Amino acid sequence: MQAPEFKDFAKEMVDYISNYLENIRDRRVLPTVQPGYLRPLIPDEAPQQPEKWEEVMADVERVIMPGVTHWHSPKFHAYFPTANSYPAIVADMLSGAIACIGFTWIASPACTELEVVMLDWLGKMLDLPKEFLACSGGQGGGVIQGTASEATLVALLGAKAKAMKRVKEEHPDWDDNTIVSKLVGYTSNQSHSSVERAGLLGGVKLRGLKADENLKLRGETLEQAIKEDLDAGLIPFYVVATLGTTNTCAFDRLDEIGPVANQHNVWVHVDAAYAGSAFICPEYRYLMKGIETADSFNFNPHKWMLVNFDCSAMWLKEPYWIVNAFNVDPLYLKHDMQGSAPDYRHWQIPLGRRFRALKLWFVLRLYGVDNLQAHIRRHCGFAKQFEALCRADDRFEIFGEVAMGLACFRLKGTNELSEALLKRINGRGNIHLVPSKVNDVYFLRMAVCSRFTEPADIDYSWKEVAAAADELLAEQKK
Repeated sequence: MQAPEFKDFAKEMVDYISNYLENIRDRRVLPTVQPGYLRPLIPDEAPQQPEKWEEVMADVERVIMPGVTHWHSPKFHAYFPTANSYPAIVADMLSGAIACIGFTWIASPACTELEVVMLDWLGKMLDLPKEFLACSGGQGGGVIQGTASEATLVALLGAKAKAMKRVKEEHPDWDDNTIVSKLVGYTSNQSHSSVERAGLLGGVKLRGLKADENLKLRGETLEQAIKEDLDAGLIPFYVVATLGTTNTCAFDRLDEIGPVANQHNVWVHVDAAYAGSAFICPEYRYLMKGIETADSFNFNPHKWMLVNFDCSAMWLKEPYWIVNAFNVDPLYLKHDMQGSAPDYRHWQIPLGRRFRALKLWFVLRLYGVDNLQAHIRRHCGFAKQFEALCRADDRFEIFGEVAMGLACFRLKGTNELSEALLKRINGRGNIHLVPSKVNDVYFLRMAVCSRFTEPADIDYSWKEVAAAADELLAEQKK
């Protein structure tokens, strides 16, 4: 394909994308296909000769769209949002054209330097402590990871390296295996499964501590666990505080957890994957009280801040623990400017990395902080709108607190009743929700996910829930 064809193809695709997104609410949100649907629709082997781009375009609707779950539909309420915006889409086009692999500064200086500055911009928007920002002149700085799961693992490995150095100095006769066998980390039993997985990948024990009646991890619970483990001869080294849990968007008490961890030399990692975007709004920053006690902080602009996947922002007060843990420095990756700017390959699990800072730069410039704040506030308002509709129907009850853009609810009665309701809602195919279960109580999660959502869409989704309940309860009366 040469430039003239590319221009025609790209223009056609831009038109297709804009029409798809602007009319997305007209599509069935959940596909009806079965596993294996796609293979019969395309040849068994790649073509020997090039096809026309017009043929490829035609196959988008014929082959791809029947199997797409439309995450950006106002009728999609599952999981948490994944962000999407036109500036970010355009930025990804440019990133794909530049196509650098920015593992070192010299591999593409703009790739590294824009990332350094964008993480400072973003950190200032959140009002993070200056110790996290590269512009402060200290040791701290930010990096874009692929996902919050990666950030949790990277922080754990940094904490592990820091703890092992300290313990070796205290016990020079202990070998690495002895030290690792004694390390223990902590998290809430409400935290994301990726935290447990980080422990498995990092080869250390992680304890899931019981959250309180409001599903928040408290400082006294951590204090008791640390004392138990110290008495057992173990070495506490890492704790994850979640600000906005996946189940219910509960917020651990970082203001209690942090001081306890600091007192015991335990690395504090804050996972704010979804809810962290809301901290660009000053009225929600009380939920991150205690952030000054953290060693690392992470949230995903690619969830709720209109930056397309993947863009997971992570800050570290002392990134050298990560750099030292991951530092493998073959001759072919060395360059004359080492030490003058970050080589981000030392800050992450993979070697290669895309020019992800471009989409952050485009979004921040083309929306501005005011419009991003308005987007967050609108979604929070929609969750409250759904809550009011739910509370007005005495067949239903809200589970927990409605927080950010998430409302959790259930039919009053048995778990089986709410399970049957969800099956019926998703079977109707007009909206899509997923469930969760906490303390053996089953409930449905209504997450506001689309930037296209309007008040009428929330009314529509509630009517779908209520209609499904009408059908279910009527059948049960027969």
